[in-house]
Amino acid sequence: MVSLMASPQPALVATLVANPAHPAVTDALVARAAKALGQDTQHAILARGIAADLFAPVGLTAAAIEARLRREIGDEPVDVVVQPVAHRLKRLFLADMDSTMIGQECIDELADFVGLKAEVSAITERAMNGEIAFEPALRERVALLKDLPVGVVDEIMESRITLTPGGRALVRTMRARGFYTCLVSGGFTLFTGSVAALIGFHEHRSNRLLVSADKLVGLVEEPILGREAKLATLVELRQHLRLAPEDTLAVGDGANDLAMLGEAGLGVAFRAKPAVAAAADARIDHADLTALLYAQGYREDDILTN
Repeated sequence: MVSLMASPQPALVATLVANPAHPAVTDALVARAAKALGQDTQHAILARGIAADLFAPVGLTAAAIEARLRREIGDEPVDVVVQPVAHRLKRLFLADMDSTMIGQECIDELADFVGLKAEVSAITERAMNGEIAFEPALRERVALLKDLPVGVVDEIMESRITLTPGGRALVRTMRARGFYTCLVSGGFTLFTGSVAALIGFHEHRSNRLLVSADKLVGLVEEPILGREAKLATLVELRQHLRLAPEDTLAVGDGANDLAMLGEAGLGVAFRAKPAVAAAADARIDHADLTALLYAQGYREDDILTN
């Protein structure tokens, strides 16, 4: 008779992380959180006041760990990421752009120049919530931009686009370790090229707006890079780099990121729509993008900020 034994449960680590501008991971909070998980819980401070690891006792599931920690944290502005200790250091990083690596939705800013920001933003919101399909929603919004001078892109980049805090440190630190980074967006090359260069990504992939006589035609080049294309990019780069699925990290905020987040070894919803936050492996609501470094076990001294 063959004896069937359950696979051993992987060792789990829970990372508590706060925004560097509002350090809330106090020694007292770490002590209470460790106690909530059990007397065998070990902890390590990654950045004083900002991030700490809790190594959970064997027997607790990830869901149970997160639930206990969130009860203990209460209303404190602290995020929780629970994952296996093995493979937490990621070698491939894919990121969405709009409302993730930057604070804006570029198509909404373009629409503002033709007085249609409210209408376009409403469509954007529904698409990011997964209420309508991304591809037709993009075509509908792009059509409203017909005859907009392409030169407004430079003005928008200069005056309206802001990089999300922690993004440059995140990409620079991972690149310094020899890991690969890709900005993959349902937005437009007119923006992703500049944003990728500012942040330091190895490459960028996004949609191309058709232009004639220095004006937008109101069409986007097909096929549209959306949910499935983001997933395909992750798989392609993972295979090219000969990595295991566990070695990959992805971050995004909208419904068109869900397939990519689901395929990644760690898929992170960053200040995301509720449906995305609920489906992702982890969610970041308070911290900046350096949270993705602390989740990998980096310490404050490891992070390249200049």
